This record gives sequence, C-alpha cells and structure tokens, in this order.
Amino acid sequence: MKAAWIVLKKELLDLVRDRRTLIISLLMGPVLGPLLMVGLITMIASNEMERAEKPLQLPVIAAENAPNLIRWLETMNVEIKAPPTDPDAAIRSQDEDVILRIPAEFGEAWRTSRPAPIEIIYDSTRQDARVPVRRLESLLQGYDRQMGALRLISRGINPAVGTPMQLNKRDLSTPESRAGMLLAFLPYILILSGFLGGAYLAMDATAGERERQSLEPLLATPASREAIMSGKLLAASVFALTTSILTLLAFKLCFAFLPASMLGFKVDISWLAVSKLLALITPIAIFGSCLVTLLAATAKSMKEAQSYMTLLMLLPMLPTLVLMVSPVKNQLWMAAVPLLSQNQLILKVIRAEPISGSEWALALAAGLALAGIVWFIASRLYHREQLAISA
Repeated sequence: MKAAWIVLKKELLDLVRDRRTLIISLLMGPVLGPLLMVGLITMIASNEMERAEKPLQLPVIAAENAPNLIRWLETMNVEIKAPPTDPDAAIRSQDEDVILRIPAEFGEAWRTSRPAPIEIIYDSTRQDARVPVRRLESLLQGYDRQMGALRLISRGINPAVGTPMQLNKRDLSTPESRAGMLLAFLPYILILSGFLGGAYLAMDATAGERERQSLEPLLATPASREAIMSGKLLAASVFALTTSILTLLAFKLCFAFLPASMLGFKVDISWLAVSKLLALITPIAIFGSCLVTLLAATAKSMKEAQSYMTLLMLLPMLPTLVLMVSPVKNQLWMAAVPLLSQNQLILKVIRAEPISGSEWALALAAGLALAGIVWFIASRLYHREQLAISA
C-alpha cells in the first residue's frame, strides 16, 4: 500500500501541475454543465409562463358566423385577428401558431341545438405552438360546458343531470417527486461524471506514460505492478469523485437560486441527498477508472486510448435511454445491475423515496465486485512486457 500511495500522490501532483487540463476538467464539465441545464430549464419555464399569461393572438376565419363566441373569447384575454389569405401556408411557415375556423353551418346548428362544428388549425409537431393550442382548446371546452348548462336550464333541466359521475382527483405527488420528473436527466450526468471523471488521468497514467517512455522506469522499480496500477487507479478514482462532488454542489447551488414561482415548486437537494448520491457514484467512479485503465493498457498510444471515449460515453447512457423508452417499476434485481441500479436509485434519492438496506447493499456490492473483476484483468495486462515498450 505504501507503493500505491506514492504512485497516487505522484499522479495527482502531475495532474495539478497541468493547470489547463485541471481547469477544464474541474470547471467545464462539473460547473458549466449544471449551469447550462438550469439555464435551459429557466428559459423554458420563463417562456411557458410568458406565453400562458400574455394575450392569445388568434386569427379567426369567418368570425361573423359566431359573434357571441367571439365576444366571449375577447373577454378571456384573446385578441381576435384577421385571418391570413392561406391558413395552411401560414401554419406551415410558422407565421401563425393556431387558427380558428368557424364554418357557415355553425349558426344554423347552434340555433337548432345541434352540435355546431368548429375547426382548430395547427401543427402538432411544433413545440412552440402547444401552449396556444392548449389555451384555445381549454377556452372552447369551457364555453361549450357553459352554453350546454344554459340550454338545460332554459328547458327546466338541472345541468347536473348531464353529469352522471363526478370525478375527483387526489394528487399524491410531492415537491420532491415533481423535482424528480424535472431532473430526469440528472442520473445520466452524475453517472457520466463519476464514470469518466478520471478518464483523462487514467489514460495519461498508462497510455500517455507509455507513449512518453516514462512508464518503463516506473515498472522497473521494486514495487509490484499491482501496487503501481492501484496507485494510478486510486488517483483516477479520487479525481472522478472530485468531479462528481463539484457537479453535485453546482446543481445544489444553481437550484437554490431558481425561484419556486417559476416551476411551481422548490427544487432543494439536501446535504443528506448529496451524501447518498455520492455513495451511489463511488462504485461507478472506481469501475470507470478500472475500465479506462484496462483499455489504456491495450492501446498503443494516447490517441488510440482516446478513441474509446465515444464507446465509453454510451455505456452510462443506455439505462437512461431504455427507461425513457420503456419505463419499468423498480425491482430488487435491478439493484444488482451496475449503471442501471445507480440510475434508479439516484431518481429515488431525488424524489425523497426510501431505499431499502438490501438495495443499498446490492448496488454497492455489485458495483465494487465489477470494479474488482476489471481491476484483476487490468493487473494481468500490467504484467505484460509489451506494456513498457512504446509503439
């Protein structure tokens, strides 16, 4: 362990001396990533609030066919506009978000108490059109219910007769669970920061030193190769965990300044939650450092080692993508699957849901066991004489 500790200090000291790499690794990802994510959430929430509160600009085709409806819409913060010459082209070119068309038969159907036709023209694939379309649909449904009730009253019928069932909703969601929905991307970011946080150091400590021909003198020392490799792995793991801690602190700080009025609830990542998240990331940080070291030991140059980064970045993404496409209920066996267990349990921590002792034990044991297997394979590669020979 003394030899491993010496190698650990040596690798961390070499990294600290490389100021540019250190700044990029500790600031660009851990700090700018959360800032970017929170900035996007703030911008989207701000735009949604603005579009929901400002007057709805509504072009209406043949507004004269339903004068009462038009007057009612004007009282509901809707500004009626003249329709475009070509409504379909105006929607496709995004000149208009939504257009209302009132057919000529609307008035006759209304007077005879038949369902009066009305048409909403919009493009469902346009994200920015969803808010005005929802607003218009909600207004028309409200007008429909109001007029239907007045028709029944005029005929001496209680409007409640047309509502045989009263639906009451009881939402059991908490501010934490709503925050969990908002932070669905957080598991991937945290897992990635831990999994690849020490990737550059691990690659440089093996493939980089081999390319610079400084690995051979180190391997020629009396220290065992397992101790040398373990020191390099510990240095990479320490740096990966440092990256994860900075990422967590950045998220906690950014959400502390996000006003609750913007989202409708307060996102608060407690210090206990931060500790739990860090415990979940630790096995992944060790496993990722072992895996990168293993790949770097098989590479002939630093450039070849870096070519594995694309594949490595996909591994933490797979559980997130699978769960987004096909959500499943948490089951105990999932805690024994590294990366998948971290994804599920991180969401549980964010949603302030209890995690059983068996889930903790399986997640930590499975992650550390997999890291141990990869460590053993990498240690065998460190015994190859070709490792000390630069290509």
